[in-house]
Amino acid sequence: MGKKIIKYFYLFLFFLLTGLILTKSGRAAQLSLEGLNLWFQKMIPALLPFMILSGILMGLHLSDSFASLFAPLLRPLFSLSDSCLYCIVIGFLCGFPMGARVCAQSYGQGRISRREATLLLAFCNNIGPVYFVGYVLSLFPVSHPAPALLGMYGIPLLYGVLLRHTLFRDLPPAGRKKSAAVREERIGANAFFGVMNQSIQSALDAITVLGGYMIFCNLLNLFPQMFWGPGSAPAVLAGLAFEITSGISRLAPSQSRWAFLMLPFGGLSCIAQTYSCIRNTDLSLQEYVFHKIVQTMLTAACYGLFA
Repeated sequence: MGKKIIKYFYLFLFFLLTGLILTKSGRAAQLSLEGLNLWFQKMIPALLPFMILSGILMGLHLSDSFASLFAPLLRPLFSLSDSCLYCIVIGFLCGFPMGARVCAQSYGQGRISRREATLLLAFCNNIGPVYFVGYVLSLFPVSHPAPALLGMYGIPLLYGVLLRHTLFRDLPPAGRKKSAAVREERIGANAFFGVMNQSIQSALDAITVLGGYMIFCNLLNLFPQMFWGPGSAPAVLAGLAFEITSGISRLAPSQSRWAFLMLPFGGLSCIAQTYSCIRNTDLSLQEYVFHKIVQTMLTAACYGLFA
């Protein structure tokens, strides 16, 4: 019975969305174009270079050496291997969905265990600082950015430390021993260009899929706009839950608190992008979403203290 209900629900959504696209073709085209522009102007320049560079580092087996530069700061907090620290560094520096991507890649290559990947995925897939400082804070300037940065990055970091020493305290302490799947660094022109070619192909495939998610999720704004109108407050706030970047762009300055509250969660588009990164592994999307909800609530409490 439950499967039938889900099947008919999906069919209903399909016919409803198809009907909206046909009857509101102008608005549908505008939303699709908006999602396409966000992908082309925001995601590709901000994310594609990091995807390629990370792929090169991992392909040349230099990622652990890169992560070791941050070990004096991060290892006392997490007591994890360099391969795990690499996921943390990339996740916090590069933003959605690079944290999930490097976790899945590292797990798939045997650099980290499933248990380690589950821990890392719970807290290291966040909004990137370049995006947050350059885009969000330019739209909604704050007189004291420290509380905003603490909520956006301090909360996930502390949450990860808490998880490591409570639910994941069974993980062995950090060791410098390399996994059997990790070979020594590959140095040489042939190795470099071969890895670069593979990294570019992989990054282009991944970012094309992510662009499709952005366009589709932005198109879902047809639903709330059908009931409340394009410029109404409920439709604007519902848009945050679908595609965070386009939703933020529609907010008035007086509604900025909703942007800061929704950014840790990321919305449907970010969840879909995360799924795209981990779909070929046995990592749990449900667990990821649960941890994101918890972090969003903690961030809301943090902002409430400084309000």
